[in-house]
Amino acid sequence: MLDELTLTIIRLHLEKARECLSDAEIMVSTDSYASSANRSYYCIFHAIRAVLLTVGFSSKKHTGSIAEFRRVFVKEGIFSETSSDIIGDAFKVRTKSDYDIHYVVSKSEVTKQLEDAKAFLAEVEAYIESLSTVVKL
Repeated sequence: MLDELTLTIIRLHLEKARECLSDAEIMVSTDSYASSANRSYYCIFHAIRAVLLTVGFSSKKHTGSIAEFRRVFVKEGIFSETSSDIIGDAFKVRTKSDYDIHYVVSKSEVTKQLEDAKAFLAEVEAYIESLSTVVKL
């Protein structure tokens, strides 16, 4: 059973993920594609952090969190390889659009990334909800 502090942090990460997703939707609708890519990625990242807390792992490092998610949840078959691909694609697009001044992210890329972020968050929320006998959210 997870302690109350951990449960609170899980809730906060999921809330932040939903907020980032909402921001991404607004930004894509106003043609702010790089910002939308950033927010979609952070939706995914906060969802990763939430689900990792269910196994006692916490890190602010992106690569460490992603690697641990893949090791614990993808390698063990709890989440699909598609989830891993979504994370990798979102990380790549966000990094390029945030740091490469020559890279211009397209509407189709961010639209796909936004849909992927929605699907990933839904999968994480469903998984955490399935732990309801252990995790009371």
